[in-house]
Amino acid sequence: MIPLTTTGLAENFEEAADLRKIHVPQEYFSARYEGEAEWAIGPFTEDASLTFTAQGQWPDPTGTGWTSSAIFNPSLIADGNRLVLFYRASPSMESMASRIGMATRDADREWTDSELNPIIYPTLDNELYGCEDPKIYRKEGRYFLFYHGVFPIDPEDAGAYPSPGYPLEGIGCDLNLAVSDDLQTWTKLGPVVPHNVSRLWCKGAVIPRDPEGNAIRVNGEFLMYLSEGCNGTFQVGRSDDLINWTFEEQPYLDLTPLQGRLHEVACAAAGFDNQGHIVLDFFYRDVDGQPAAAQALYHSDAPFTQIALNKGGSLSWGGLLGHQGTWIFPQGWSAPAGSRNLYFYRSS
Repeated sequence: MIPLTTTGLAENFEEAADLRKIHVPQEYFSARYEGEAEWAIGPFTEDASLTFTAQGQWPDPTGTGWTSSAIFNPSLIADGNRLVLFYRASPSMESMASRIGMATRDADREWTDSELNPIIYPTLDNELYGCEDPKIYRKEGRYFLFYHGVFPIDPEDAGAYPSPGYPLEGIGCDLNLAVSDDLQTWTKLGPVVPHNVSRLWCKGAVIPRDPEGNAIRVNGEFLMYLSEGCNGTFQVGRSDDLINWTFEEQPYLDLTPLQGRLHEVACAAAGFDNQGHIVLDFFYRDVDGQPAAAQALYHSDAPFTQIALNKGGSLSWGGLLGHQGTWIFPQGWSAPAGSRNLYFYRSS
């Protein structure tokens, strides 16, 4: 693997800051559903009372002069009466060179950005191109933050882990994990998916999560749905502690009724009814090649057997959270260029 250096970080930041991309607005995916099956979660409308705006720039621990102009792909969890927000901050929308920050909001008060930000920034070799897309889970009072470490692929590694089923263009993506007992001090544990499974690219860390943000055991174990990468195969991880994982190829999603092509599973909602249902929310391209969202229904007794599909979804990469009797999630795709806003959406 190509070593992380200050020079490499600075070059990546400069390139990322020059990128200009406008994202498809969040409402395009989550404001209306086709069919609106009784089991589907959503549609969603904006709740302006929860909007978060990043203030100022963080200190740069890497010493490269890093700054951000866009925040997006956040994850949200409840901590007592507080909401705790983790978000990706980047030099520009959807660029590399990202870091991860945290903010908190007490009931009926304003958001407060953590003085410790960035809580996750590049320190490992597989983070040379950035740390992206946090997914937060709680287990027995401990917090597990999965995120993507992005890196340039070493030609030697490309030869050792070929990916003909999911061709790569010189950029790799690992699924990394950091843990904390107090939401303040984070310990990086490195990648959880070995390269002989990911073939140098995997996205996911989609673990069934209840409305409070707790990871849910399914048939006595934790499951992780991987989607993007892995040489174009569906992979499922199994764990007893959320740290040590084993993976195996396991098909779990059939888009034939939608005539679509899967890009990435966003989140898995569980523990929300007394019937054992799981809802996977995912991003795909429809029959016309347009970006779209949908949801799939499962039962915990058969978590890989798809029961039904419904067009429309949240695309909440960090998971849906129960709040005041409904579901909520944040996203920054609809923010005007150059502004650092996260808007919150509530199920109707």
